Amino acid sequence: MTDKDKTAINEAIAKRVYTFRKQYGMSLDELAKNAEISKGMLVQIEKGRANPSIGILCKLANALAVSVADIVAVSDDPKVTIRQPQDIPTLWNGEHGGAARLLAGSKGTIMIELWRWSMFPKEQFVSEAHSKGTIELIHVEGGCLDVLVNGETYTLSAGDSMTAEMDVAHTYQNRTNEPVHFTMTVYEKSR
Repeated sequence: MTDKDKTAINEAIAKRVYTFRKQYGMSLDELAKNAEISKGMLVQIEKGRANPSIGILCKLANALAVSVADIVAVSDDPKVTIRQPQDIPTLWNGEHGGAARLLAGSKGTIMIELWRWSMFPKEQFVSEAHSKGTIELIHVEGGCLDVLVNGETYTLSAGDSMTAEMDVAHTYQNRTNEPVHFTMTVYEKSR
């Protein structure tokens, strides 16, 4: 992802977070408190100067009763939307070239997202706990993925699938010497 792409995504996030916050009549203090992030971070996000993590985007979406897709503008009217590859945002980049792309997502208070992840050898992504009742469905297309949940490690090989409640901190890891590619669906109901 180029710096230009990152800037465009951060500007879109800034505009949408500000718009949703104003739409719901929330102050910066209220939204920061409800999202459990610092007011300073929220100010930087709304100015387009921050590169918020997936975890922070989830917290903001939950506090605003919208989906992450609403915030990054992946979903939109009309009822059927087709996204071209260049319009699909990359929201995580691994230190060795891995990436997480939000392929599609629903609008509104029930968040359903479809993700495509690639993790290269020795990469990992650490996620904070999602809201109560969040469920992730993971399918490994190729390679080997370790998912750490509640102190347990679950190893998924190509063709394996997993369903897990992710209202606890969790980690995705590639501890092999080969890339791993997986799709993930996230279901989360806002407060």
